[in-house]
Amino acid sequence: MLGLPKGQVYLVPWTEQWEIEFNEEVSKIRCEINGGIVAIHHIGSTAVKGLSAKPIIDIAIELKSFDAGIHCVPGLERLGYVYRGTDVLPDRHYFNKGEPRTHQIHMFQTGSEYLDKQLTLRDYLRENEDARNEYQELKQKLTMEHSTNKLAYADSKTVFINKIIWEANQGK
Repeated sequence: MLGLPKGQVYLVPWTEQWEIEFNEEVSKIRCEINGGIVAIHHIGSTAVKGLSAKPIIDIAIELKSFDAGIHCVPGLERLGYVYRGTDVLPDRHYFNKGEPRTHQIHMFQTGSEYLDKQLTLRDYLRENEDARNEYQELKQKLTMEHSTNKLAYADSKTVFINKIIWEANQGK
């Protein structure tokens, strides 16, 4: 059920198993790195009931201090994660697990604009059926266009995602 092979982009229908997988992984993470964690969030499409997704569990770990993230590396490595550094996105420690990839951790300091955007998008899609359906259709179209190019697939969603975040923030 979980795992996206390198070089492939495809979607699978949402399943309650993703919530179970997320909760099991949170328990393991807390056993290894509980200190400094403010919260652990299920993010990405697997966190939105009814939305098809790439079969990878995205986890956001919110830390009191960004610098504390480097101290989490040994514990997460014991769980099978590979530390990929902070180069991909500013103010984020990034880890992935599995081949095919099954889990990703995005580690942010509380107040990070990137974390806030992830949570805003997730919550809006959970609450707004029309936006969720529109996103579903876009993702299905883009997987056909970019079935072997993860970056092009992700980049092609940016305009829609930014529109959703803007709409969500108008309601605040």
